[in-house]
Amino acid sequence: MSTTQWADIGVNLGDKQFRGDADAVLERAREAGVTRMLLTGTSVAESRQALTLCRDYPGRGLRATAGIHPHNARFFDDDALAELAGLLDEPEVTAAGEMGLDFNRDFSPRPDQEKAFEAQLAQAAERGLPVFLHQRDAHDRFLPLLKAWRDKLPAAVVHCFTDGRRALYDYLDLDCHIGITGWVCDERRGKALAELVPAIPAARLLVETDAPYLLPRDLPEPPPVKRRNEPCLLPWIGRRLAALRGETPEALAALTFANSAVFLGD
Repeated sequence: MSTTQWADIGVNLGDKQFRGDADAVLERAREAGVTRMLLTGTSVAESRQALTLCRDYPGRGLRATAGIHPHNARFFDDDALAELAGLLDEPEVTAAGEMGLDFNRDFSPRPDQEKAFEAQLAQAAERGLPVFLHQRDAHDRFLPLLKAWRDKLPAAVVHCFTDGRRALYDYLDLDCHIGITGWVCDERRGKALAELVPAIPAARLLVETDAPYLLPRDLPEPPPVKRRNEPCLLPWIGRRLAALRGETPEALAALTFANSAVFLGD
């Protein structure tokens, strides 16, 4: 077992790809030194599942978010907001989200996305909870909505950041954390992000797998179990980040672990 501790701030452990072997996934994470994981809620049902997993595996460093992803915003209504309120009041739920805007795929109409995003920001502010944010191809609309609430929120992380320099500095100006995934390990799509990584202030950096998605492209053979991403691969992403920033993996692990505690209010 690794003696270096890592924090994975974005794990979709309730995804169907993990059904039947969550025990093994968590054990591999433990052996890799991933001792803190934030389980992502992207709908009311998946937020409930994230909370259940935290309770099913006590002592594993699991925490949950509760929220409605912009892809699911078409299902957002007063009943969903009330159910989220109940989930956000549970002690294992330490952040609100995943929430935000996604104008890349538009799985939900944009007015529905904006309505759900603003309502969830208000709900998080009322409870003094940090927010777990999603933004894709929507920066110009996302930024003013977030800015209107940022001073009322204890912390915010722009999860799976893949945007450009202007967006990065806009979020840093709002004192947001920046979540970096295995996207940075992709020599095709991740080159621009890799160039930006050194510009992220040490106190703002967080690392995540977004498992089971975004499997790092540069992993050696053989491929991982079921060709899916897992929390145990977080140190691989961390080593890539450390190299880009001119740091040791151990120093980056300690830094991002401490930053996760700040973000979550531990």
